Amino acid sequence: MDSRGFLSYIDKMYDKIKKVTLPIIIALSALSVSGSAAFYSVYGLSKLFAGAQLQVIVMAGSLEVSKLVIASLLYQYWDKLNKILRTYLTVAAFVLVLITSMGIYGFLSAAYQETYSAYTVSEKRIEFLEQKEAFFSEDVSRYDQELERISTTINELSKARATQIQVRDTTSATGLRNTVSTAELRLAQERIASEEANRREVQAKRTTAADSLQSIQIQILDLESNSEIAAELGPLKYISEVTGWEMSRIVNILLLVIIFVFDPLAISLVIAANFAFAQLRPKETLYGELEHEDGTLEVPKEKELPYEEEEEVDDAVKKSNPRLKRLGKKFKSLLRKNR
Repeated sequence: MDSRGFLSYIDKMYDKIKKVTLPIIIALSALSVSGSAAFYSVYGLSKLFAGAQLQVIVMAGSLEVSKLVIASLLYQYWDKLNKILRTYLTVAAFVLVLITSMGIYGFLSAAYQETYSAYTVSEKRIEFLEQKEAFFSEDVSRYDQELERISTTINELSKARATQIQVRDTTSATGLRNTVSTAELRLAQERIASEEANRREVQAKRTTAADSLQSIQIQILDLESNSEIAAELGPLKYISEVTGWEMSRIVNILLLVIIFVFDPLAISLVIAANFAFAQLRPKETLYGELEHEDGTLEVPKEKELPYEEEEEVDDAVKKSNPRLKRLGKKFKSLLRKNR
């Protein structure tokens, strides 16, 4: 083989690969979408009927395979199938799409419910901790007010202790002497000691309440910053705040959109794959020639006829145009099938 022939061979192989690439991609896409849809459907149906989980998995798996077979069968043999069978298979495929959609809905809704349950528990814990936070915050404020009152009382008692009184004193030039009342001094000292003890007790209680308040605030912060739940439900919470709808309503709308696209897309891709591979096969013309996609014609190899009477062809046909000859053979083949 010379260089020109080799290059021509490479070009033909490249053209063949290029023609086959898109159908293969479509087929792989169809398998991936239909496979994932089947997995979600089977898993979801097994959760809906958990009492017979294994049996449901076997049944749903076989139905998923049969659905793809029905789609290919209807596309390839639509005109050749009996009307009753064709109608039944169409209805069966539609019902199987609904069953698959129901299984996908069950799978996705179960996943959402699991996350939403964890979110609800977290919200309830935060609500309970916020109530405790408010309680301890009020205690801290009340203790602060009590400490302020005690400090004010001690200051007033200290001033009273320093107050002096005048008493008569004959030894003094003025006849009066400044002094402090012993009884009032003793009473003030006792009250100051009592208030000091009370302040220490209140300060200890305030410290305990403040520590409890800080611990609760840390717990609330940990729950609010839970990355897993926040990451999973964060977008839904944002959409809920923007639209004013509940998260359950938003999730239902999203699930309906997914199930109305998922399985019908799988069926459509299966039909598209059948169509793409059908385009690769050369079409037979009226004269029995094979017409390729690029427009070139190929004359098929002649086959021996099984019947002796069919081997006797009119001399005029044999000597005529080769296309008429192939047309005559094709006509005889059709006659043979009808016998």
